[in-house]
Amino acid sequence: MPTIFHRRDTFLLAGGLLLLGLAALVFALTRPTTLRVAVGPRDGVEARLMEAYADALARGQEDIRLKVVPFDDVRDSAAALQAGRADLAVVRPDVRLPENGLTLAILQDEALLVAAPGPAGIATFPELTGKRLGLVAHHGADQPFVTSLLTYYDLAQAPPERAGTPGTVALVPLRAEEVTAALAGGRIDAVAVIAAPSSRRASHVVRAVEAAAPDRSASLVAVPDGEAIIQRLPELQAITIPAGTFGGRPKRPEEDVRTVGASYRLMARASLDRDTAARVTQHLFELRSRLAARTTTANLMKAPDFDSSVAATSARLPNHPGAVDYFEREQQTFLQRYEDWIYLVAFFGGGLGSAGAWLGQRFAREKRARIDAVLDRLLSILSEARAASDPAALDALAIEIDSLVIDVVHHARSHATDIRTMSALILAVDAARAAVSDCRRGRDASAGERSARVLTLHAPS
Repeated sequence: MPTIFHRRDTFLLAGGLLLLGLAALVFALTRPTTLRVAVGPRDGVEARLMEAYADALARGQEDIRLKVVPFDDVRDSAAALQAGRADLAVVRPDVRLPENGLTLAILQDEALLVAAPGPAGIATFPELTGKRLGLVAHHGADQPFVTSLLTYYDLAQAPPERAGTPGTVALVPLRAEEVTAALAGGRIDAVAVIAAPSSRRASHVVRAVEAAAPDRSASLVAVPDGEAIIQRLPELQAITIPAGTFGGRPKRPEEDVRTVGASYRLMARASLDRDTAARVTQHLFELRSRLAARTTTANLMKAPDFDSSVAATSARLPNHPGAVDYFEREQQTFLQRYEDWIYLVAFFGGGLGSAGAWLGQRFAREKRARIDAVLDRLLSILSEARAASDPAALDALAIEIDSLVIDVVHHARSHATDIRTMSALILAVDAARAAVSDCRRGRDASAGERSARVLTLHAPS
């Protein structure tokens, strides 16, 4: 006779696999999310900022981790984001704007800073017509930036030897340490640099201009049409240089100066999960003080300007909805984030629980039915033995009793069975064997012997 209840082992195995799957799901949901961030140039301040950010996330054991992938140029980092080789990237939009890039944060704004000696009397950018403009460039896109601005004002770029022609501006490439000598020697009339107004590079250029001026004064040349320029060149930024940025005694500049500039942005691919983008932005600003201890560029980080969530995601340089959630304090809670999953788990979990209870009841019924079948067969053997007279038939019944005993022992070793059931089984087996034995001897068993056998079944209890 086959071993009882192999299907129960299958049920337990399925339950174990289900628990293992749930454990794997919990592990996947709680493990940190690792993102690749492309940064260029590899020796720039933005690269140091991202490396400091990645280290701070790892030390704080945050739920976001970064793998910094350096590139030689910011153009390459933008290309990596567009090609899908990175999840985040440091991007300068006027150099290259990835089609799938959405802004998380502005790492720093770099303004076009044009300075001239005070006596030169150059106040606005159009007044550079016929002048020689020195350009201290630190990126290959700086000269195209200035050329685009000259085009907006209908100023043609001319070689230095043709300086002085109205409607033209001669661009003279310079190093920062050559500014003072070039102004004093008449090689240039003003100098331009694209840098963060509060950076050392910008301050150094302004002081170099002051050192070349007879009265030790420098004036900043304004670009008054910033908003109109941005309509034509949407990758640029309208920037205001606050009064006193380069010193307060005397105040330099004396008044706010309007200009345009470029921005370095941390962008994410548009397909990045909204919640993940919100957490990247949140950690970036919450860890600002730690990052500033390693690089002062962290103090220049800011949120993009927008009036509403709709305006933020539909701006000329769109922002990631996840970042907007953080800035607007609309991040979802755990329950809100996984509300649908919780509902589905509760719904299907209840169904699975009901199915499990049904299976358990069915197994219990099958177990009872199987035990009842064994008991019924033993009682039948008892009757058959009393009616049999053929020794071969009695031998067959004895062999069947032995097989039933083996089945009962196997069942008792692998399943919990109450003592009343086992007592009934032992009594039935004993009675059946006694009947076969009596029939073989041709006499009935004594009632006293039967009673003794029954009592021994209850001795252990």
